[in-house]
Amino acid sequence: MDQRRGGGHGRRAVDEYLRHEALDFLRGRFTDEQSRRAMFSAAAELTYVSGWMAFDNSEHAVALQRFNTAVKPAARAGDAPLSGHILRAMAHQALDLGFRREALQIAQASVHGQRYAAVTPRERALLGVVHARTLAANDRRQEAAQALLRAEDDLSNAHNGIREPDRTFFFGAASLAHETACTLRDLGDHQRAVKEFRRSVRTRGAAFRRTHAVTLGYMGATQIAQGAVEEACATWTSVLDAMEDGIYSGRARQTVVDMRHLLSPYRKRGIRAVSALDARAATYLAQVD
Repeated sequence: MDQRRGGGHGRRAVDEYLRHEALDFLRGRFTDEQSRRAMFSAAAELTYVSGWMAFDNSEHAVALQRFNTAVKPAARAGDAPLSGHILRAMAHQALDLGFRREALQIAQASVHGQRYAAVTPRERALLGVVHARTLAANDRRQEAAQALLRAEDDLSNAHNGIREPDRTFFFGAASLAHETACTLRDLGDHQRAVKEFRRSVRTRGAAFRRTHAVTLGYMGATQIAQGAVEEACATWTSVLDAMEDGIYSGRARQTVVDMRHLLSPYRKRGIRAVSALDARAATYLAQVD
């Protein structure tokens, strides 16, 4: 639901289930230790999902509260891989909010010890590529490049014979390309970043509509930073196509806000594509705000 419609769609149902059903399970008795651990892990993961949906919808205070809550049952379950997964989300949020140093500290914690060593290759790649992004944001270029290579190697080791946790279903070649592009963008390598964004767009499945819109938004911003205004307009037109088809996502909406800001220096230059896109973006924002 989060991937198809965005975090602004359906979170209330998740929260109600956590409040009225899952909490009673956690207070109950368990027939054995394995069942107790499994129940606490499940509750932690669903709390994380609620937090991620809030993060995607730009409800950052709610998201942080959910993430902080989720790590507690994950710890009580002794579930190091899930703890790492939640910390990875917290690092992602901190990075998006501009807290670069804090993001790096949290990402380093996510890849520390059993949180990294005990996870499957696909999840290890996910943790590693977010760590790479935080390194890049802190101008630790060589370490970021090394972390990217490790993430690529980890994902290449994922195969059907390894049972991955369901929470990693979304992470594949397209997601790795998206995060790699963000890392390269933050390192100032716009040309290679656009190439990786294109790879992400080309390889992502139709089910991942929200992330697709975010990727296109970032790609357009990187294109316009290179001076490719009409290319950026073409890319951003695809963002609005996706958003108008029913995506409820604060992150995706923010790409439209950023789009208008980045187009502002070109509004008076008589570029038809800029005028048409800017007017359409303004109409869209007026409808959803």
